[in-house]
Amino acid sequence: MDFELSEEQAMLREASRDLLIDHTPIDVVRAQIDRDDDVDPAFWRLACELGWTGIALPEEHGGAGQGLVELAQVAEEIGKAAARGPFMSTALAGLAVARTGPDRLRADVLPALSEGTASATWAFAEHGAPWTLEGVRATARPADGGHVLDGVKTAVQDAGSARWLLVTALLGDAPASFLVDREAPGVTVRRQRVLDLTRAFYEVRFAGVPVPSDRMLGGGPAEVQRLLDHACVLTAAETLGVMDRMLELTVEYVKVRVQFGRPIGMFQAVKQKCATMAMLVHGTRAATYYAAMAADAGTADAARAACAAASYASTAAGEVAGDALQLHGGIGFTWEHDLHLYLRRAKVDGMLYGDAAVHRDRLCRLIQRSAAAS
Repeated sequence: MDFELSEEQAMLREASRDLLIDHTPIDVVRAQIDRDDDVDPAFWRLACELGWTGIALPEEHGGAGQGLVELAQVAEEIGKAAARGPFMSTALAGLAVARTGPDRLRADVLPALSEGTASATWAFAEHGAPWTLEGVRATARPADGGHVLDGVKTAVQDAGSARWLLVTALLGDAPASFLVDREAPGVTVRRQRVLDLTRAFYEVRFAGVPVPSDRMLGGGPAEVQRLLDHACVLTAAETLGVMDRMLELTVEYVKVRVQFGRPIGMFQAVKQKCATMAMLVHGTRAATYYAAMAADAGTADAARAACAAASYASTAAGEVAGDALQLHGGIGFTWEHDLHLYLRRAKVDGMLYGDAAVHRDRLCRLIQRSAAAS
């Protein structure tokens, strides 16, 4: 695969980076930590004008018709800035509706998502259950020409401002997806306190929530798993941005921290630590963008590539965070230092949509299945 960015992709990366640098510097991120809203409206309006919300949506519904590579580029820059906002959550819900939603639902929802006048999020994870299809316990039962949803979802990003909730629930014995109005009767949204202070997560309860039949998406378990793979790739891209920024902060620090009469960056052991961090960042970048390109191309190894990217990013982020903290000394763990926010974000990224163990287990099963088929 050609890993070089096209001119259009390079422009998207540069424009996204400039927007984040100008409007969400780290002091602004800190100021937003105790706010109740999920995103600064002024910043999100500019992001929508830049085209973030319609990157991968069909052109007939106002989108740009691009793919996972372009979404990953923006996700990486968001991670590097530790910014908040419903970019990834809306992108995933939009992809699901665009691919398997009924025509009427697509016409109702996608233009609003593309324009940024509404946002959406994916309610998948549940308390004490893995981020896998086997971890879905919420239920959907047929009723009055539609369905009724019951269950509790956790770690739902940006649900406080979302217009729609993409809910994965068991219909019979198989997971299915439904698009639910957040204001529907029986839906309760509660803000959660989590380790990551830079993003907003919620618990969402569904108690006898009626869903019309035209709000059910097609594709079944296979499409849910495909969306999980895409979520893993975008999370890996976001993690890549976090890792890259931790490396930058560390290199900047070891250049100016003096010990025994010279900067600690001159010591061989410190150089080796920084080199190892850089190697892990480059490895994560290669794995992540290969997975994104494989998904866009529809290659046979797309699912395996997503597992590899997610498991590598999760493990590498922990190692980079640990080395960054060690090279900063005690100051890196203090509230006043920017590294503190990135350490928290990296830890949460390592769990979203499954930790390394979940993805390695699935990767092994995919390899075994491929070997058996051949």
